[in-house]
Amino acid sequence: MAYVELTKQGHVGILTMNRPEALNALSNAVFQDLIKALDEVDRDDDIYVFVITGAGRAFIAGADISEMTTMNVAQGKALGDLGNSVYLRIEQMTKPSIAAINGFALGGGCELSLACDMRIASEKAKFGLPEVSLGVMPGFGGSQRLPRTVGIGNAMEIILTGKTIDAQEAKEIGLVNRVVSADALLDDALALANAIASQAQMSVRASKQAIRRGMQCDINTAATYEALSFATLFNTEDQKDAMKAFMEKRKLDGYKNR
Repeated sequence: MAYVELTKQGHVGILTMNRPEALNALSNAVFQDLIKALDEVDRDDDIYVFVITGAGRAFIAGADISEMTTMNVAQGKALGDLGNSVYLRIEQMTKPSIAAINGFALGGGCELSLACDMRIASEKAKFGLPEVSLGVMPGFGGSQRLPRTVGIGNAMEIILTGKTIDAQEAKEIGLVNRVVSADALLDDALALANAIASQAQMSVRASKQAIRRGMQCDINTAATYEALSFATLFNTEDQKDAMKAFMEKRKLDGYKNR
């Protein structure tokens, strides 16, 4: 994969968007490499959590404008469908995802970070959905995920003005979990990923899916889904082992993830 590098540290997969000369802009080729990387993450049972970050001074500076200038309606629809399919896949994967945002996260880059389950920003990070300044609008889920994350008013202001905000403002409105120094970004993301990877993975994945599904439906439907997911975990070895260890006041020696 020329534009996305996949490496592993323990049970954590690290996807690095690797087109720094173009600020990791999202071309069709980049999307295809990202799809292949996600395929590998899905296939590798040894990866429990994955982190997405960017090479150089950008996370992802947006979609590749040079590919968009001559697009017609049908081509624009195809691009929107492609971006949305990839981001929906990240959001719906059973394995939790963390965006480690090291620099510019604009347009499609901001939208990709929103598709991840958690976001950690470098103090140098910049966020925005500037599509209106280019005569279009967010096309990879930004108009839907941003208001769900920061509220309608904040989302309206960011999208309708096309403005860019810094990492601290992103933290204040709830766009990112926290802001750390540039040097500490990947270490902080890996620490979070490893904390998640150290837990019972069937429980982690059931919890992620309950949160994600619950955000898309009414509370009664969500509570019913949660109760069913909760119940099914009582059929796992990890539940039996962990609760037995708790009752015996001893530390559990790892999970079996089954």
